[in-house]
Amino acid sequence: MKSDVYESLRREALERIDGKGIDPEVDVEAVKELVETTVDEYQSRAHLGVGRSLVDPGSTLDRLLHSLTGRGPLAQLLERDDIEEVFVEGDQVTYLEAGGSLRASPVPTTEAESRTTIDQLIAATDRRLDASNPIVQARILNGTARLTAVIPPVGDHLSATIRRYALRRQTMDSLVGLGSLTWSAASFLEAAMKSSASIVVSGSPGAGKTSFLSALISAVPSSHCVRACEEVRELHVPLVHGSYYEARAAALDGTGEINLRDLVKVTLAMRPDLIVVGEVRGAEAFELTRAANAGCGMACTIHANSASDALNALVNAALMAGENVPERVVQKVFASSVDLVVHLERGQSDSGTSIKRETMEIRAMVPSLHDDFSTEPLFAREQLGAPLKWTGALPPDDLSRRLEAVLPAGHTISDLMSEGRIEW
Repeated sequence: MKSDVYESLRREALERIDGKGIDPEVDVEAVKELVETTVDEYQSRAHLGVGRSLVDPGSTLDRLLHSLTGRGPLAQLLERDDIEEVFVEGDQVTYLEAGGSLRASPVPTTEAESRTTIDQLIAATDRRLDASNPIVQARILNGTARLTAVIPPVGDHLSATIRRYALRRQTMDSLVGLGSLTWSAASFLEAAMKSSASIVVSGSPGAGKTSFLSALISAVPSSHCVRACEEVRELHVPLVHGSYYEARAAALDGTGEINLRDLVKVTLAMRPDLIVVGEVRGAEAFELTRAANAGCGMACTIHANSASDALNALVNAALMAGENVPERVVQKVFASSVDLVVHLERGQSDSGTSIKRETMEIRAMVPSLHDDFSTEPLFAREQLGAPLKWTGALPPDDLSRRLEAVLPAGHTISDLMSEGRIEW
């Protein structure tokens, strides 16, 4: 009943604001006057027996002003730096703290109010959310977060996730500091990026794949040309040579769409040393098979439960392009072009107060006698929290030769794998 009264007041105030042509973000004082009038008139009617009077008119007034002139129930959450994700499900709002705890928002809301906030966030982008386009992904809050939203008829109600990634400018050093890598594994991967190796980063949602990809890009020599393609921009590593490209949704008339596959195809014609795909999910994977013939390196992330599953997922995504290319051919191309697969996992810390994201294994692609993928672990961790150790295996000859070419004088592949930090 209380939420019905609040929502009725909010709608009435919105109608008055729209009727007078007031911009809530510009003329806050005018909005305040209209809201005060709306609340006062409601209270007057309630005293005459029409409806129930508000127990705390001042609190209702503050909530209405916060909703109409700001980001409503999400404002406080979006301003906090210690929140990783915000979830909106109808009239429920929850959030995930950096420590891993899922909590309910203390600010009351309604589905309509949350929808208004989501619409405000999307309004600053080139995306739209309506009945004709009920699913949207957009970069919001000045590029510091990604919004994914679904509305009816696709969903039962408004369902949205806001993921913050403002701090994902990782480096190999920072990953070592976080415990995801050891110095020897970090030095090995840095050498791999300097030698234009092709690396697939796999893991479950929230395992830290984008952060890891940022660290890999940071290790690329400044003289190399990097072309990075994303559905929604999340990577923010400064590039000396190269650029970032973001997909574009279709316009209202259904034209003008530029999808991830289009972007990858274009970058192949721009003489890249490294093609980066933020997240492989579909037909864009087929264009990556062309990268092998173009002679450039490739780095991407993909959702998978293990390094082996990641390679199969990459093949399945490429087959979604519908180019009538046999699976074994696609598999053969990736087997010859992918050098390394890095698998990440996410779990709770031993204390249960924080989330840890760790590299579970780094596998090298090795020649196979069959029409499948053969890999060998170079670094592995028995379980989350256990040390990441060199297995004693060396990379295949082709990759070893490329790595040796970029190593500092006096260092060998064995040094790279076992000694720890290497000064470049």
